[in-house]
Amino acid sequence: MTAFDIHTIDEIIHGRLRLGIMAYLIGAARADFITLKQHLQTTDGNLSVHLRKLEEAGYVEIDKSFQDRKPRTEVKLTAKGRKAFVKYLASLSGLIR
Repeated sequence: MTAFDIHTIDEIIHGRLRLGIMAYLIGAARADFITLKQHLQTTDGNLSVHLRKLEEAGYVEIDKSFQDRKPRTEVKLTAKGRKAFVKYLASLSGLIR
């Protein structure tokens, strides 16, 4: 067995909810807050905290606006986030092999 370097795992992505957000966005390109909340079965506060962490890392971009006088939050994966997620999946593949 080849030695696996645990340091190749991106800790920002590795959290359950953050991994779920990234996995959803890699396929959807963008999603609104409510869709993510329902898909991940989490609370507003919990989702907000994890989105903020991904945003601070530059992995997602968050756009807040109003639609019919209601706040709307949309999240999209950045190029940096896409690259980090692909690298994360490659690291996990190395662990599995």
